[in-house]
Amino acid sequence: MPAATTNQNWTDTVRAALAGLRGRLSADAPLGPRTWFRVGGPADLLLQPADADDLAHALRHLPPDLPVTVLGACSNVIVRDGGIDGLVIRLGGGFADITVEPDGLVVGAACLDMVVAEHAAGAGLKGLEFLAGIPGSIGGAVAMNAGAYGSDIATILDWADVVTRDGGTARLSGPALGFGYRRSRLPAGAVVTRARLRATPADPAEIRQAIATIRQSREESQPTRARTGGSTFRNPEHGKAWELIDAAGCRGLALHDAQVSEKHCNFMLNTGHASAADLEELGETVRARVQARTGILLEWEIKRIGRATPPVDAGPTDAGTGETP
Repeated sequence: MPAATTNQNWTDTVRAALAGLRGRLSADAPLGPRTWFRVGGPADLLLQPADADDLAHALRHLPPDLPVTVLGACSNVIVRDGGIDGLVIRLGGGFADITVEPDGLVVGAACLDMVVAEHAAGAGLKGLEFLAGIPGSIGGAVAMNAGAYGSDIATILDWADVVTRDGGTARLSGPALGFGYRRSRLPAGAVVTRARLRATPADPAEIRQAIATIRQSREESQPTRARTGGSTFRNPEHGKAWELIDAAGCRGLALHDAQVSEKHCNFMLNTGHASAADLEELGETVRARVQARTGILLEWEIKRIGRATPPVDAGPTDAGTGETP
């Protein structure tokens, strides 16, 4: 069956199933403008539920064989040029509440990490400052155990509320989520809706200074004012990804408008009109060069999702030289 016919069938089926939806359901919804790289094709269907109850209602009534993908702030994702099959869920304002408690915050999954750090500082709660150095939202941070500047979600999470793929709800503790380096054991298909983060009372001025230091460090060391994502590759067990990439001669390596950052070579950039295929091919070229030099095969930290398109014919070039590597 042609893709367009299949997509239309999904659209008709899902619209009928979600007749009582209070949120928004859109067909053939552009995703590229929502991603930090500004690349990627559309979602067959995009669901923006009104709140956790609306999300549970939707998941309960969706066809069980419908592919479902959850996107947060899209700061660590490459959406491939062909778009995403089935349904994409993106949480909005109904998942952005922040409640201050004496020893922590209860925050919605759509809250940006930076906003949570600043809110904690305003409330005189210490321990969440590292979130100021992580692009993205709390839901994604829980799902991947995001971390930076000496701490991570596993260190501060008391519990996370989730809606499961069948529309059920659960509250999962930190140990139940089985956190590891940049990963969790979030149940397949589950969507994080909010989380409780531990913190301790402290002087707000001291906390704000710590956040300012983190923001300055990030500004000086990372390409924060570019079309980019988070770290491209995970750090291997021994060593740092950026050091391996640099040693393999990949700093500044480019493919069309996709480029390895000169400022921090574990970041890729879209310097103009790069496609998702350009970014992914560039990343694979970096992995191959690092493996050839060191024997270490870097693991992608950025998620690459969706339907691929045919690869570009031209190979990468070293930026500024015009030479084929």
